[in-house]
Amino acid sequence: MYLPHAKQLLLMVSCAALCLLSFALLLGRSSAVSAEGRSAVLLETKGVIGPAVSEYLQRGLVTAKDREAALVIIRIDTPGGLDLAMRDIIQAILASSVPVITYVSPDGARAASAGTYILYASHVAAMAPATNLGAATPVRIGGVPGEPDKQEKDKKEQEKKEKVPEDTMERKIINDAAAFIKALAERHGRNAEWAVQAVRESVSLSAREALAIGVIDIVATDIDDLLRQADGRQVRMESGVQHLETANLAVTPIEQSWRVKLLAIITDPNIAYMLMLGGVLGLIYELSNPGLLLPGVAGSISLLLALYAFQVLPVNYSGLALMLLGVALMVGETFMPSFGVLGIGGIVAFSVGSIILMKEEEFSISPLLIGTTAATFAVFMFLVLGRVVAFRRKRVGTGTEAMIGMTGEAVDDFTVDGRVWLLGESWQARSAGQVKKGEKVKVTAKDGLLLTVEKLKEDT
Repeated sequence: MYLPHAKQLLLMVSCAALCLLSFALLLGRSSAVSAEGRSAVLLETKGVIGPAVSEYLQRGLVTAKDREAALVIIRIDTPGGLDLAMRDIIQAILASSVPVITYVSPDGARAASAGTYILYASHVAAMAPATNLGAATPVRIGGVPGEPDKQEKDKKEQEKKEKVPEDTMERKIINDAAAFIKALAERHGRNAEWAVQAVRESVSLSAREALAIGVIDIVATDIDDLLRQADGRQVRMESGVQHLETANLAVTPIEQSWRVKLLAIITDPNIAYMLMLGGVLGLIYELSNPGLLLPGVAGSISLLLALYAFQVLPVNYSGLALMLLGVALMVGETFMPSFGVLGIGGIVAFSVGSIILMKEEEFSISPLLIGTTAATFAVFMFLVLGRVVAFRRKRVGTGTEAMIGMTGEAVDDFTVDGRVWLLGESWQARSAGQVKKGEKVKVTAKDGLLLTVEKLKEDT
């Protein structure tokens, strides 16, 4: 009689429980998203700004957006880097929907050259107390600095004050860089005058000095202090002015992926330099000894990795051509000895090419590595030349030339033509004087099967 009512009651309870469970799950998901949205993403970079750092930071900004993070902190310590990589990072920062704080840290770190531009592009610029920034003048491509003589010293000092570059291309580069950093300063309301000065005169500032003249926004001792001071600030985003709420944010670091780490290793100028040398020498050895396979395979892989690195690095192709020419000349010395002409020329071409291989100062090849490699090649060349000279001085031991100077014995008496016994064989011989049977004769020349001989003089 009451069974239908019991079923209805059970069904109602089940539905209510299911609704409560669904609500709890939705609430939990909402809380998780909210908690994730209240987190700060930490990206750390140390060293030269290159393709690997650029990819890491750009991917980090995308990840922060996907996680709905409240803030991105870029902790930076850099001497500068590539202009192209720097501009890619700045474009990503300016287009980011998540506020970005660039923090020069820890104590002793710097944001020089490209780092200064990135600091100016960020929505909040911060530094640790014992850090510095500046020296943002673009390095002149292909230029080799020289020391002015005494007669031009006053002129150079005046030009330094006025900062009017002599070269048109250099003037264009500096003017472009000055306009770029000035626009970044005006976007975030920072000191534009000092920014232009940092480009034109390569000046630098400490953290306290930068804060005093409005170059940066915060001097913070650590991440917690940074978040505390940034709380409540207003920043200019592409979507408009945004109010920061950074107090008590959980900081989540994003590590570099294995691909970025591998890219960073390959694009190290010294590693790329060694990969290229290993690749070229491996292929040369394989071509000289066909069938070994290992040198050819290893050389091909090394050379392809080096070419990839050179594609993203600021390579001076004149330097690369000089290096390849130098290697070719040194290899030519081993196959066609020129008593040092090709070898020495190859070492000089290789060394000069190595020095000018990279256009940017931050990506230059280590002088110690260049010197060690050139010295190794020089030692190898001297060993090759020593062996060549020794072979040329060594008396021929086989063949026709080896018979010249040998001693034989006359078979019969003869005055002009006769026969002599030499090397266990009877040879037709010709002599300018009389030769008696059994006398020792010396071979002075050979024409086909005819030997020219002379009597050996007896010691008195």
